[in-house]
Amino acid sequence: MVFSISMRIPVIFLLMQFACIAFLYSQESYNGCSSALELCPNTTYSVNNVDANVTFCGGCEDDFVSCFTHENSIWLTFTTNDIGGDVQVDFSSLVFEINPNQGIALQATILEAPTPCNSASYVTVGNCEANAAGDFALNAAGLAPNTTYYIVVDGDDTGPGITSAAECTFEVVISGTAVDRAMPTISLDPFSFNTCENEIAYVSAILQNCPDSTAYSWYVNGTLTSVTELPELQISSLQDGDILSVENSCFLQCIEVVSAASLPISVYSFPLDAGEDQVIYAGNNTLLNGSTSAPDYSWTPIFLLSNPNVLNPVAAPTQTTTYTLTAVENGCTQTDYVTITVIDDLTIPNTISPNGDNINDTWIIEGIENYPNSILHIYSRWGQEVFQTTGYSSSKAWDGRLKSGELAEGVYYYVLDLELDNGATYKGSITVIR
Repeated sequence: MVFSISMRIPVIFLLMQFACIAFLYSQESYNGCSSALELCPNTTYSVNNVDANVTFCGGCEDDFVSCFTHENSIWLTFTTNDIGGDVQVDFSSLVFEINPNQGIALQATILEAPTPCNSASYVTVGNCEANAAGDFALNAAGLAPNTTYYIVVDGDDTGPGITSAAECTFEVVISGTAVDRAMPTISLDPFSFNTCENEIAYVSAILQNCPDSTAYSWYVNGTLTSVTELPELQISSLQDGDILSVENSCFLQCIEVVSAASLPISVYSFPLDAGEDQVIYAGNNTLLNGSTSAPDYSWTPIFLLSNPNVLNPVAAPTQTTTYTLTAVENGCTQTDYVTITVIDDLTIPNTISPNGDNINDTWIIEGIENYPNSILHIYSRWGQEVFQTTGYSSSKAWDGRLKSGELAEGVYYYVLDLELDNGATYKGSITVIR
């Protein structure tokens, strides 16, 4: 058939309406027994049998005899606890679809199914509701422990002028000794505590009434930081005001997640600084620049320190050394570190004999090639500069002369700046022997 443009628009509009209706009233996942909705104790569920159907065949889920004829069934399920006993399933807030010649009553029963979803194995337990237009309940007594049961709910289509089965939205909740269970809880020990900065805090989780528990998930300020099999945590990265929490899940059926959180944690700290790292040359010393508000402090190692119990001792290490400043305040211990690097790769002789015998005629500084930007100044005893060069090397080695001629024998003084970021400078004397 060919439609004009004027005819297509209403047809498309109607198709869109039908698509929306199909979407709104599509079958629920629990339309079949194999995907029955699991009911957890004392929890209210909103369900419906709108657009549900039935499955009839030998042994199929709806092929069994009860106090009603199956038309559009939905399936619910529950598992009893370790004790078993009685259950009550309450149906309330029934809201029926109102259409011409459509039923307005529900029918339901509880089934034991030794072979799940195989109608040949079904046994009806408890009462059977055949025509409920308002709130009703199903009851079953003496149910076996650790057993799965099913609840089938169907729409009634009996009565004068009724040609289609009832469709209804309703609330359902299950309770009773057969499904009741102790409320699982988890708590922290300690719940409120103080700790020191960077010290290890020990926290335990106490889990009760929680069978089939999983691993413990630990969070700091809502961020997962650790997962442990044991209910214990050792943590050293806490900051003042942090909140520590723990989480676990209980039960294989109707999983329930439990969690607990601490009060804001008080982490005590105090200022402590061992100072900036330094570089010195072998045979020199330096001042350590420690600072802290703590009343009790000391340096280690103590050798070649003028006094390990003051904040600013003189250090004269013969090799590169890392010093630790340890302080204690309010029962908390903190440490900080400073490294003194000792440079001993230069050999600076203190004499030259520029007499032309090719022995010690020039001032050779071994290792100076490692400092290509070095600057050397040599002065007379009266402070007159007699030599200066940048990038001192064996090719630029001083031979005890001025540009204008030889210098007299005697003692001269040098300043060798290695042009390092730390400003390291060698100072000393050199004797010229003729």
